[in-house]
Amino acid sequence: MVPNMFRTGFAVRAAHTLLTWVITVTLFLHNTDLRRCEERGELLPPALFFLLVVVSVILYFTVSLMDPGFVPGDSEKGSEAPDEEWEAMIPRPLAPQLRRCGFCRLQQPMRAKHCRTCRRCVRRFDHHCPWLENCVGERNHRWFVVYLLVQLLALLWALRTALSGLSPGPTWQQWFWVNGFLLAALAVVGVFSVVVGLLLGCHLYLVSINSTTWEFMSRHRILYLKDCREEDNPFDRGSVCNLWDFFCSCRTVRWERVYQRSTADPV
Repeated sequence: MVPNMFRTGFAVRAAHTLLTWVITVTLFLHNTDLRRCEERGELLPPALFFLLVVVSVILYFTVSLMDPGFVPGDSEKGSEAPDEEWEAMIPRPLAPQLRRCGFCRLQQPMRAKHCRTCRRCVRRFDHHCPWLENCVGERNHRWFVVYLLVQLLALLWALRTALSGLSPGPTWQQWFWVNGFLLAALAVVGVFSVVVGLLLGCHLYLVSINSTTWEFMSRHRILYLKDCREEDNPFDRGSVCNLWDFFCSCRTVRWERVYQRSTADPV
């Protein structure tokens, strides 16, 4: 994990960390609600805000540096079933044949896709996130959603805190001069709040229907989905079951079997 941090995406991760702490320090140094709580000896709100920021940074690095679910190469497979066994498990009338990746030449499990940036195939591929410099896939997708939730809470709290620190001024020029740093922090936090809020909403919706960003955007080009009706999803088990499996199940799913059951017994 540590070598990955310095090998790829170091500039992006450093920028994210620096921006986070610059905004946090700005909010504590100005006359905001957090600063006034400190002066009154009420340390719980500042401590909780600081803890929320720390947790968001930890989650960012966790999602950014962990294996998103790379499909192992032939030398890494270990106990996994050989390619021939994977294909033998799927009745031909019920599921499309597993394809071999045109880039790394590995047999792709269903819902996997090759990421050209990472140069690896990723199980249950969702998307490649440039802000993380990592793919979001089967192993880190749930942590990505948790990170978005924690980040949104921190951003909304920071937005409220920045608004509470704006000071009046006799003229517009003086008002901008006095509140310059807070206004800059307010602009950055406002933009990120909208982006993270939209991302969180989209991902929660996709999780609730057991779809991925790639499948949702490229449905017409995906072999196992393009022949399904627009409203059909062979992996959808209902919102409650989908959310439970996504957040609470830690096992690797063989989507070929789920697809087989769905096409054999459509609901």
